[in-house]
Amino acid sequence: MTGTERGDLRHPPTESQTGGETVYVFHAAPTAGKVRLDVFITRSVENASRSKVQESIAAGRVTVNGVIVLKAGHHVAGGDVVVCRVPKPPPPLVEAENIPLDIRYEDESVLVVNKPAMMVVHPAHGNHSGTLVNALLWHTRRLSSAGGADRPGILHRLDKGTSGLLCVARTDEAHRFLAKQFAERTIEREYLAIVWGTPEPRTGVVEAPIGRHRSDRKRMAVTGEGKPAATEYTVVKDFGPLSLLRLKLRTGRTHQIRVHLSSMRHPLLGDPVYGGRRILYGSVTPAYKHFIAELLDVLPRQALHARTLGFVHPVTRQRVFVESELPADMQEALERIERYFSAP
Repeated sequence: MTGTERGDLRHPPTESQTGGETVYVFHAAPTAGKVRLDVFITRSVENASRSKVQESIAAGRVTVNGVIVLKAGHHVAGGDVVVCRVPKPPPPLVEAENIPLDIRYEDESVLVVNKPAMMVVHPAHGNHSGTLVNALLWHTRRLSSAGGADRPGILHRLDKGTSGLLCVARTDEAHRFLAKQFAERTIEREYLAIVWGTPEPRTGVVEAPIGRHRSDRKRMAVTGEGKPAATEYTVVKDFGPLSLLRLKLRTGRTHQIRVHLSSMRHPLLGDPVYGGRRILYGSVTPAYKHFIAELLDVLPRQALHARTLGFVHPVTRQRVFVESELPADMQEALERIERYFSAP
């Protein structure tokens, strides 16, 4: 392999906002082999396309060791410092779409939505419609603007493949009040998850920093350069090769639960990114393999559900607590697991 797939970055790139552009700084590892400039940058930036990177190079927005380089085929060598400046695109125009919402709580200041799995929270690269924000704008035009024009009302996110409760602010005042609770980690969030194996001890806290994966910018990883992250877990049901966990977030990093569980060798069942779609525990019999294949057909995403959400209301200052049941796919998966492992 070549490029950052072979560990050519000395450490993850830094990213900063300057005026109307995003500035990326890359440090090639001293022992890295030579690789084309456009390939080096494309592999290092999440959602970057090679054509867009080539446009930036041709426009003089890329330097290598402080010198502007206009050729995409220029070779980056070990120890080189590459800086890429990318103009920020205008926020996309977000259209209201008539998409049904499962609203579990609503008043003039805040609402809580039970997000289905496979729905993206807000428009982003490759997902400009069909998002929760598109659905919210059809439901109401009264949403906070504090998060930006493309993310009205959004205070926090759930991964596309994660189902469950999500809090939305309807006014800027509510947004600031609730965002403070998220920042101070006083929001109550509990998740249910089906994982491979059974963690030992059966109750504990995973404390490990999380940052961008060195070679795959779409993934996160436990890394020394990451931000502190902590996840509480408790085994609710133990089936041996699989188990049901209850989890609480002490921090809110991207992919936190998925990364922490994977780092323990207990990834979420069905997780397509962090190793949850291959057999990790159990027998190698044809019957067991068939059972797991059918289970993964039922659950084509990570088995993770945001079950509870608790916060102090921005107006009444009273505690609000909302719960949601397991979605149909996770419920069916659990029932199949219980039947299989309880059979004589």
